[in-house]
Amino acid sequence: MVQYIGPDPLRSLYDAVQTMRREPSAIPETSRTGKLLAQGRARMARKVGEEAIEVAIEAMRGDRGALVMEAADLMYNLVVLLADLDVAPDEILAELRRRELAYGIAEKLPKSDDPINGVAAGHDKPLPPKPNSDKSNSDKPNQAKRCKR
Repeated sequence: MVQYIGPDPLRSLYDAVQTMRREPSAIPETSRTGKLLAQGRARMARKVGEEAIEVAIEAMRGDRGALVMEAADLMYNLVVLLADLDVAPDEILAELRRRELAYGIAEKLPKSDDPINGVAAGHDKPLPPKPNSDKSNSDKPNQAKRCKR
């Protein structure tokens, strides 16, 4: 088992992206992150999708080394996108922890068949509330829209 010891690379990347957003004039011309930020959020989101597909392809091929590389690319692009949206890695980890405490494992939550009560098909009890679930969608000015190709 490989164990990483050192500073949190996701947090380091997030902090670096936030610094670049605050001080765009200090971004080196050769910075891939700077170029990605300059291309805008739609490009960042598209890169996340592209990398996710590449992860799936390498998983299906069974190429462990390529999968690790593509997964790192996916995580990099996801953190850049999240940083652009001011969503810190700690918020994602807190959501995983909330799920772990609610279900005993940090799993993906079931889709709700009952949006009012939050009860999913086959489950007897309501789902725990999501953070900031009391806010309506109309309060979010920059909602993602479907992309046309």
